This record gives sequence, C-alpha cells and structure tokens, in this order.
Amino acid sequence: MNDSLDELDAEQLLAVEVRNACIEAAREGFMDASMSGLCTEGAMEAATSAIQKLDIEKLVEQHYRK
Repeated sequence: MNDSLDELDAEQLLAVEVRNACIEAAREGFMDASMSGLCTEGAMEAATSAIQKLDIEKLVEQHYRK
C-alpha cells in the first residue's frame, strides 16, 4: 500500500489518521508507564489502554471538518 497522501481517497485518509492517532497514543502510553516504573509488560498494557481510550468519534469529526 502506498501511503502518499495525494493518492489516498477520503476513507483511506481517515484510516491513516486513525492509525497515526493509535500509534501516537500507544507511544505516549508506553512512555508514561515506563517513566512511572512499570515493567515492559505493564507499559504495553498501558499502551493498549491508551489506544482503547481514543475518542474515535472526535477523530472522525475532525477529519470531516477539514
């Protein structure tokens, strides 16, 4: 799959935005947990939890406001 933004249709662009939000949430959740002293497994659980807490409706709303 080519992720060139010029070649993506609206649905694909939304999917890319959601994927990027998930990656960012996971990174932040993992980093915060690691800095708090959690082991790797605990930090991974925190990263997963951060993704689960993403407000998908808000992401979709922001996408269609552009």
